[in-house]
Amino acid sequence: MASAAAPPDYLVLGHLCLDQTPAGPALGGTAAYAALTARALERRAAIVTSAGEDLDLSALDGIPLQRLASARTTTFRNEYSAAGRRQHLLARADPLDAAAIPSAWRAASIVHLAPVAGEIPPALTGAFSESQLIGLTPQGWMRAWDDDGLVSPAPWTPALQAIQRADVVIIGVEDVGWDEAEMERLASACRLLVATEGPSGARVYWNHDVRRFPAPASEQVDPTGAGDIFAAAFFIRYEQTRDPWEAARFANLLAAASVGRRGLAGIPRTDEARQAALVWTR
Repeated sequence: MASAAAPPDYLVLGHLCLDQTPAGPALGGTAAYAALTARALERRAAIVTSAGEDLDLSALDGIPLQRLASARTTTFRNEYSAAGRRQHLLARADPLDAAAIPSAWRAASIVHLAPVAGEIPPALTGAFSESQLIGLTPQGWMRAWDDDGLVSPAPWTPALQAIQRADVVIIGVEDVGWDEAEMERLASACRLLVATEGPSGARVYWNHDVRRFPAPASEQVDPTGAGDIFAAAFFIRYEQTRDPWEAARFANLLAAASVGRRGLAGIPRTDEARQAALVWTR
């Protein structure tokens, strides 16, 4: 149910998910990680999503939520190894559309479009003319899955118009199958493209320049959600500073800290956020 004392200034749209993990089922999805990160960075976060009634949303208490009822919840099983992530899509909730967005939320300062399973129409990037920044994590448009649910990279041509409207696009190198030619093609179409590379850090394509930002060394306990935390931190810091290099440094620090904890426990702590900000202001 949607309610808020004031309109959100960080609005994220996308499926909340049920992640099947070795420790049992857990709330997941970019929408969850990004909204909680935004709140940790002192933003008024809100979520527009679609999910089944049986999904436990207690971890999001205090975050305004517009949930469309769905017979199923988007469910993933992630398996990690030295070769990377192997992912299965086990169930998919109903798609979202513009009618799901409360009118008072359309002017949020930052809008984060976060499809995970093709649930957001690309045209939705044009629905936020009053927002200061439209950020896009398009992994859900860059995925296909077979009859067994095994997820693999997929061509992204139909959504190119959407990325041209976005102020910032953040992808993972695995989203394009580590295809450098495809990365260059996307960079040429984006105003600002960021590619995350897991424990190696990130690279930023901006103004015909590309810079790499190595991640600080950290002990990896669980990488789930690190890319989502990176994205929310980047959008917020970039909206504050309009400096993509600084935003990448800031986001790298918080994402690296997150992998030392499991699941939603990786959301930035107050001391981590303050320390990350000090790196730039000293």
